[in-house]
Amino acid sequence: MITILSGGTGTPKLLQGIIQIINPKKLTIIANTLENSYFSGVCVAADIDTILYTLSGIINEKTWYGIADDTFITHETLKEIGCGETLKIGDRDRAFKIQKTLLLDKNPLSKAVDIQRKALGIESLIIPMSNEESYIKIKTDEGEMDFHEFLVERRGEPEVHDLIYQNVEPSPGIIESIEDADMVVIGPSNPVTSIGPIISMDDVVDALKKSYVTAVSPIIGDVPVSGPAAKFMSALGHEVSCLGVAAMYHDFLDKFIIDLEDTKYQKKIEKLISEVVVTNTNMKNIEDKMMLARSILGEIL
Repeated sequence: MITILSGGTGTPKLLQGIIQIINPKKLTIIANTLENSYFSGVCVAADIDTILYTLSGIINEKTWYGIADDTFITHETLKEIGCGETLKIGDRDRAFKIQKTLLLDKNPLSKAVDIQRKALGIESLIIPMSNEESYIKIKTDEGEMDFHEFLVERRGEPEVHDLIYQNVEPSPGIIESIEDADMVVIGPSNPVTSIGPIISMDDVVDALKKSYVTAVSPIIGDVPVSGPAAKFMSALGHEVSCLGVAAMYHDFLDKFIIDLEDTKYQKKIEKLISEVVVTNTNMKNIEDKMMLARSILGEIL
């Protein structure tokens, strides 16, 4: 069994490669929930939905958010009647969000996600990191903002001084899925706001130390593959490089995968982590994704 810690963009791309070379039934994905919120009355769990849509083959690969070829009639109508939305939610995407919202009236988030997973025919297990509502606050030069205000409304432009997020309890099964895994994979997602909240939960680091853990750097050179990771890492005093990511994970990491562009960091990282693999981590097509998946899973294929 393989357990994967995931955020919303880099790791789902990797999942596309992993499910091509290993039985999806052997996968458990732990999804970040820190960015969950409500918009227009519906629960938006962006990272969870991206995983659901990726594994069911309906993800919009142009944005890595929402459903491919979706329509936006409701969104446009809301705008026309003076009820604009912070997020551009597609009609089919909204249907899943409405269902999740209704399910949450009587079920924990993990149960709601499992119902949707089965409805989409997904064989891998998907577990939200927590059933508790959480929040993140971003302190900027323009004041304190929530995640979507910073990323969507302000397009990630303000300077970031600090980030504060609520510590939550892990969902049932999280610790066991880490401790019992043949390998834990930390995907190339934002190490601060996607992976950080997962590993900050009680007992997660201890569980990781009992497992074989591989991570893929989400930084190539000094630039994140996607998202605002650079600003967030800098604000917390971390070097924006694969070396900076290695320093964040080194307490529990057995193998670290970095890009060909970052060979200059290899010797320094090897002082922190016993095994460092240098390969192409820029996933432009399915062949790249499968090759990276093989580099990660080589020992257990």
